[in-house]
Amino acid sequence: MEFESGNSQLLSKIATSDQHGENSPYFDGWKAYDNDPFHPTQNPRGVIQMGLAENQLSLDLIEEWIKKNPRASICNGEGLHAFKNIVLFQDYHGLPQFRNGVAKFMAKARGGRVSFDPDRIVMAGGATGANEMLMFCLADPGDGFLVPSPYYPAFNRDLRWRTGVQLLPVMCQSSNNFQITKQALEEAYQNAQKANIKVKGVILANPSNPLGTTLDRTTLRSLVTFINDKQIHLVCDEIYAATVFGGPSFISISEIIEEMESINRDLIHIVYSLSKDMGLPGLRVGIMYSYNNTVVNCGRKMSSFGLVSSQTQHLLASMLSDQEFTDKFVLENCTRLANRHEMFTQGLEEMGIRCLKSNAGLFCWMDLRHLLKEPTFESEMSLWRVIISDVKLNVSPGSSFHCCEPGWFRVCFANMDDETVKVALGRIRMFVGQRKDVEVQVKKSWHRNLRLSFSSLIYDETMASSPRIMSPHSPLVRATT
Repeated sequence: MEFESGNSQLLSKIATSDQHGENSPYFDGWKAYDNDPFHPTQNPRGVIQMGLAENQLSLDLIEEWIKKNPRASICNGEGLHAFKNIVLFQDYHGLPQFRNGVAKFMAKARGGRVSFDPDRIVMAGGATGANEMLMFCLADPGDGFLVPSPYYPAFNRDLRWRTGVQLLPVMCQSSNNFQITKQALEEAYQNAQKANIKVKGVILANPSNPLGTTLDRTTLRSLVTFINDKQIHLVCDEIYAATVFGGPSFISISEIIEEMESINRDLIHIVYSLSKDMGLPGLRVGIMYSYNNTVVNCGRKMSSFGLVSSQTQHLLASMLSDQEFTDKFVLENCTRLANRHEMFTQGLEEMGIRCLKSNAGLFCWMDLRHLLKEPTFESEMSLWRVIISDVKLNVSPGSSFHCCEPGWFRVCFANMDDETVKVALGRIRMFVGQRKDVEVQVKKSWHRNLRLSFSSLIYDETMASSPRIMSPHSPLVRATT
């Protein structure tokens, strides 16, 4: 007897669902890169990966530290003395010295203006695991969380795929640089109420992915007031806390609740990781930090499903306790990020491409609205396909971040060397130049034809209303970002 391998009746709903998010253009771009990866000599015409928010600019500093501190690793003679204690069973609280090191580094990443309790640090397999763990602790299947858009595409995987939680976008506009407003929050909340969705909280990334911006004190206080009035949770993903390379300074939600009175701290939770701030995504170090004792206790039990290896904890405990090194690393890393950000954004500006003004993260929010044939998401996807297949750059379209305005793209700049950045800028320059040449030829051709049939007045009106020509009211003219 033959059985169909895809018989959904034999499998779980999770196994047969399409809610993971892999069918998003965000991941399709990665697949295009995987099929044809750029290499300066072996494949110089391949796809350049600009869709991966990874920091490779300061790994040499960590390599240098490891060479100077061989005892931090149990995988060589100098560190072998600790081998037995580390490889034997460890409980899921984590090594005390590791939790102490993480708490100190979290405080350093926030300018030393706030401290963290090591006993509230719960380990997880990267920020992905920490985010999902929080959802299991805070909500039941079908419950909703408000998420200001644009937001990280993989939140669909991290937060809702296995938990059954719903993500409810809070629409933010380019007219105010995508800032979160109380009106937008209230509107999203009321819409959820009308749809009989139980709202359990607000989730946001600060600094923002994909915007590369930080929230100001007024906005953060407003958010805390909003969730406190509604008695719902606030989850702050702060994985880019030390990846702030320009003003204004980063303000953590932990600072805000120290300033405000009559706040229910049981509603405040932080997600952290060493993937971005130290450029160590492969070590899968995720942290859930909650001011709610029950959430901490529940999370610690759940962490047994995604612990950080004891070997990794041992190495990082030593590294993070080296205050001289971490001070140097944070400062130098931010300097290098600032230089790379300036190099990339200035290169784009020379081509007439603007980005949202940003001061954090490993990416830019690039405005290509003026390159759309028409202001629709279909046109955005058409442009994205050209950039992937012809320009050979994997950038991520704004629609995959649930942006409500077509024409925005996230482009990452810290996961490559300077030479590759120059190659990428060269490709963009050639692409923009070719499109300008085509526009000029089209305009000249239409100009000749229209002069034969219409007066100059009618001609001007036709040009202004044509969907193929930049109008006086084009997004490029109106954009303040």
